[in-house]
Amino acid sequence: MSVRQRLLTALAFLVAVPLTVVFTSASPASAHGWITSPPSRQDMCASRKVTGCGGLEYEPQSVEAPKGSRLCSGGSAWRVLDNESKGWPTTTVSSTVTFQWRLTAAHRTSTWQYYVDGSLFKTFSQNNTQPPSNISHSISGLPSGRHKILAVWNVADTVNAFYNCVDLQVR
Repeated sequence: MSVRQRLLTALAFLVAVPLTVVFTSASPASAHGWITSPPSRQDMCASRKVTGCGGLEYEPQSVEAPKGSRLCSGGSAWRVLDNESKGWPTTTVSSTVTFQWRLTAAHRTSTWQYYVDGSLFKTFSQNNTQPPSNISHSISGLPSGRHKILAVWNVADTVNAFYNCVDLQVR
């Protein structure tokens, strides 16, 4: 191998290695976060307590859609979450409950909203900061009975939000 060929080979290697590291270590932002406690509908799918969830058992963190929806799916492809006849198990709680989120990609966040049976009940501001990978919110004063809680994580720098529904029996 000539000196020129060795030089070109070394130069190609020096260019290729950093580019390979950049492109192989960057992963697409397709997975983000969900409520694990009390278990959300997608957590019920991920733990296989509910079956026939169309892939949510592998992607409970992926229920993302444009802001403004009041659907469990957010209007995304995960329409199974909107199916009220699916027999979603309820979790029995007191009138104060703490919602624990697991974030796999913590985006800068504007607000977290909690709707009880379709009506806004509580909003928590994140002030456009990045939350920790495990974040929780406590809500007090929930009325007794069976309720569907829609939790919406509003990302600060995109048009999207993440949607979670939690089925509760408040005693």
